[in-house]
Amino acid sequence: QRLALGHPLLPQPPEKDEIGQLGTRLVEAGQLLAERERALRDNEERLRLIIEGVKDYGIFALDRNGYVTTWNAGAERIKGYTEQEIIGKHFSVFYLPEECPQHPDMALREATVNGRYTEESWRRRKDGSRFWASVVITAQYDGNDELRGFSKITRDISDRRVAEIALGTAREEAERASRAKSEFLSRMSHELRTPLNSILGFAQLLDMDSPASQRPQIGHILRAGQHLLKLINEVLDIARIEAGHVSLSLEPVSLSSVLEEALVLVSPMAADANIELKALPQLPDKLGVVADRQRLIQVLLNLLSNAIKYNRPEGQVRIEVEQSDERVTVSVIDTGYGIAPERIGQLFKPFERLDANPSVEGTGLGLALSKSMLEMMHGTLSVQNTPAEGCRFILELPLVLVHAPTAPLPQTGMPSDAAPVARLPAHPAYHGKLLCIEDNLSSMALIETLMQRRPGIQLLSSMQGQLGLDLARQHAPQLILLDLNLPDIKGLEVLHRLRRLPATANTPVLMITADTRDKASCELKQAGATAILTKPIQVPVFLALLDQYLPEPT
Repeated sequence: QRLALGHPLLPQPPEKDEIGQLGTRLVEAGQLLAERERALRDNEERLRLIIEGVKDYGIFALDRNGYVTTWNAGAERIKGYTEQEIIGKHFSVFYLPEECPQHPDMALREATVNGRYTEESWRRRKDGSRFWASVVITAQYDGNDELRGFSKITRDISDRRVAEIALGTAREEAERASRAKSEFLSRMSHELRTPLNSILGFAQLLDMDSPASQRPQIGHILRAGQHLLKLINEVLDIARIEAGHVSLSLEPVSLSSVLEEALVLVSPMAADANIELKALPQLPDKLGVVADRQRLIQVLLNLLSNAIKYNRPEGQVRIEVEQSDERVTVSVIDTGYGIAPERIGQLFKPFERLDANPSVEGTGLGLALSKSMLEMMHGTLSVQNTPAEGCRFILELPLVLVHAPTAPLPQTGMPSDAAPVARLPAHPAYHGKLLCIEDNLSSMALIETLMQRRPGIQLLSSMQGQLGLDLARQHAPQLILLDLNLPDIKGLEVLHRLRRLPATANTPVLMITADTRDKASCELKQAGATAILTKPIQVPVFLALLDQYLPEPT
């Protein structure tokens, strides 16, 4: 009777007969059941207190139809309902009106089928405000695998959502700014280089045909134009480096080859300034560095031209080379006036001039650009300064052994100096059709003037991409000159279409562009460009390409 009423049995003295032993076992079993029941009630109470005490998570239960059966303090804090207000209500009250009843019903179906349903989405509080919630719904089954209901855990992650949105917005703005900077660089390169194409192009033609008395004046035009081109290149290079749009082609480069080339290029400048360029020291033929050849020459030209510009009258410039196990050090040394110690810290910053003297040309970009370029080649640039005695600029690069001196790459832009342009004879025997697709009138006029030196060639011209495609289809020219920036169809797309036309699938296409980005060159080569001419074009190189790709003289 006591067991039936749920009361513990009192211990009885042990009995020796079977009935007594059975009674003793029954008392022990009752005591064990009572202890387990107390432990179960204690655990349930402890779990209830834990769940009710959780403030950061809303933890509550639903019956099989989605009606709330339990409610903790965290759910009240997050959703705003008290236990008395929400018990017995359907959990769809937490969803946005436009989601009901489809979304809540779908969530319970998913949890029933899969045992669990999770999502992150908007939820609604009692006051109508929204919050971003992380939700987990778990199906609860009894021992007979019958669905008893659901447990639901909700967390307010609005702060994280706001941070994610802010991060996404910042990422989009950064990408938009990067695209805008790329477009600006491309546009500025086009807008600045295209006029120079006409200025320097026609100046080269005048220099070819003018009498000796006019050549000094034309030389002034060429030098001024090339100085402007150098400034444009430096500004655009700095901007590209800051935007991360410069890619280098690192390869083994013969050190003696690049040093000799750089000295040859600056020798006219040194002669004009009455500065002595000391002979290059004897270097091992196999001594090389890992670098981008053209960019390394650009760095050396910057250092050598600075050593000439900031030298004293009748001064000297020399180069010293040292090598260790893994590095090569090249020093450019001048006998100038040195640098004020307080200026050393500003030396490699963009737009900082070594000397404020306006008679010395320069923008203050050369050293900053050189340092950035060398760092991209895994090198360094530093300076040792002795006021009133001169400077030693030291560049370091990774050492490599080369089998033979590397030859200079073919030049397709303007030369770095303003040497007179050689007089080139006309070749009337050349024949064939040349199609020029160019939207700039001055550039087109330059091409037409150049073609007068190849009178056997029929020139077809178009200032629009579509018309150029039509002409290519009709006339099947032997060579096509194609500008990258066209008003109706971009030059890259025109190139793709030319390669799909049977009449021009294998026709040489020379791209003429003011865009000097490595990415642009790679895209053009992949699209099938035969060669790329960078504005402003170098007339002898242009004519040599015509001779290379047009039919042989008869």
